[in-house]
Amino acid sequence: MEPLKHECGVAMVRLLKPLEYYQQKYGTWMYGLNKLYLMMEKQHNRGQEGAGMACVNLDAEPGSEYMFRERAEGSNAITEIFGNVQKKIKNLAPDKLSNATFAKKHLPFAGELYMGHLRYSTTGKSGLSYVHPFLRRNNWRAKNLCLCGNFNMTNINEIFDKLVKQGQSPRIYSDSYITLELMGHRLDREVERNFIDGQTKGLKDQEITKYIENNIKMSNVLKSTMADFDGGYVMCGITGSGEMFAMRDPWGIRPAFWYKNDEIVIVASERPVMQTTFDLECDDINELEPGCALIVNKNCETSVKRILEQKGDCKCSFERIYFSRGSDRDIYKERKKLGEQLTGTILKAIDYDTEHTVFSFIPNTAEVAFYGMLGGFKRYINEQKIKFIMNMDHKPSYEELENLLHQYVRSEKVAWKDIKLRTFITEGASRNDLASHVYDITYESLEPYKDNLVIIDDSIVRGTTLKESILKILDRLHPKKIVIVSSSPQIRYPDYYGIDMPSLEEFCVFRATIELLKDRGMYSVIEDTYNKCKEEMKKPKAEMKNCVRDIYKPFSVDEINDKIIEMLRPEGMTTPVELVYQSIEGLHEAIPNHNGDWYFTGNYPTPGGVKLVNQAFIKYVETVYQYEQKF
Repeated sequence: MEPLKHECGVAMVRLLKPLEYYQQKYGTWMYGLNKLYLMMEKQHNRGQEGAGMACVNLDAEPGSEYMFRERAEGSNAITEIFGNVQKKIKNLAPDKLSNATFAKKHLPFAGELYMGHLRYSTTGKSGLSYVHPFLRRNNWRAKNLCLCGNFNMTNINEIFDKLVKQGQSPRIYSDSYITLELMGHRLDREVERNFIDGQTKGLKDQEITKYIENNIKMSNVLKSTMADFDGGYVMCGITGSGEMFAMRDPWGIRPAFWYKNDEIVIVASERPVMQTTFDLECDDINELEPGCALIVNKNCETSVKRILEQKGDCKCSFERIYFSRGSDRDIYKERKKLGEQLTGTILKAIDYDTEHTVFSFIPNTAEVAFYGMLGGFKRYINEQKIKFIMNMDHKPSYEELENLLHQYVRSEKVAWKDIKLRTFITEGASRNDLASHVYDITYESLEPYKDNLVIIDDSIVRGTTLKESILKILDRLHPKKIVIVSSSPQIRYPDYYGIDMPSLEEFCVFRATIELLKDRGMYSVIEDTYNKCKEEMKKPKAEMKNCVRDIYKPFSVDEINDKIIEMLRPEGMTTPVELVYQSIEGLHEAIPNHNGDWYFTGNYPTPGGVKLVNQAFIKYVETVYQYEQKF
């Protein structure tokens, strides 16, 4: 019910034919540009803080621009950047606008390589300078590098120190810029390697330049750049000489898909985006495997190269639950399964009283899980009908059959997202009052004091919206009982691989667990865990273990759930409330091919994640916990 932010989405288009081909077949040389726009708009869910795009014109004359870039901030950034491109050509005469040869020679963003990016920040840093793609300039076309990605690195301090040791002085301390400089440095070395090879062959001047551009091996650049990174990423890039690549991290944390035919090579963060934009079947599209890179060279030769050995099978399950588009064939089925699997647990929560229970969902991202939950209850009710009929000792009357067949699952649109709280309102009481009205309800959608209300969500992270808005507004319907259902398990641990998860103390599950420890006088668990985390920090990163798990061991899921409700229940609310979470086993049953579950289990796939969660607990104890103990 509280929106999370995802690092970003990527989109790439490589045209394999001359622009004249697309002008003749599709009626416009802007085919690639238009398709990039569609792929970015259809991934708008992945980034609403900024967007950027870049293009390379492979036939530009010396002295003219051949790498173009547009970036903008804000939720309308996609419209703005593509609008800026259109402004530069809108006053052209129709004959010139439809002339691909003229466009290649005179117009910006008329090229063969296109790259787009949508940004959600996980660092808290804002400003146009942090919006992808990033561009590294050089007079040698092959040394120009434009980079964007869906990533967050856990060891950027180590990479920074490596660059400084080499003698470099990065201008900005961020994983994006440091990655650009590191990769740019390795690209320079690859160009120089080919320069020396060309010299030994007796080449010089433009001949040696052509040799360099025709023999660049981006796999060499990626192998020497990405080996030291710890994190989740899909790294995308284009060079001034026509190289294009997209590489996925060796744990498979972040997603990437690609497709090729005789006209195009495309890359995107989500599969249905490509299906819709290019009218493709699901099975036409390839998933980029962990540790591999899709590479298209200047001559349009396309290959998938293994850059790093696969280090784990940790494809992010939260991508499937929340972030990715639910229109994906497999994700749709998985989300329905997540909802369906909760049938038994919900039945217990409502004391099997389906006749007096209304089902609904908040927010819209939970809609597919809601359909799965309804499907589970429909099957349950039908099974009950069958059992009743089979146990009858007489021929049923019309009235008996009518009553039986009219038993059904009752679902309503109970809650509506009404307004978005304006951040310029800062005064505490005013802000809290407005927050309580973010949602509105459908009055008389259930029978007061008789009907239970079951509301399913895809995840419960902070609990703030539950406390300040959801529970207050649902209580106005006067249900007999409210059951809040999460289609994902309890979120207990931060993410460090590109999803904007808060620090430990912001998780309602973590806060409830700490309060339980305090209630029961188990302060030693907190202190022992703190000391263990401190000891872990003395070890090499690869040997560390996640000690934060220890704080959850004394309690069952139900005990923590009860404490969460106690903490989140608004003052004066008397309606009974129960929390129902998906189980870890249920998660893996519904999403069997995406085993990355560190948000729920603390099983971080990389050493950097383990180090950071221990650091997070140390920081919590030394700041929040010790401060609370003093007062």
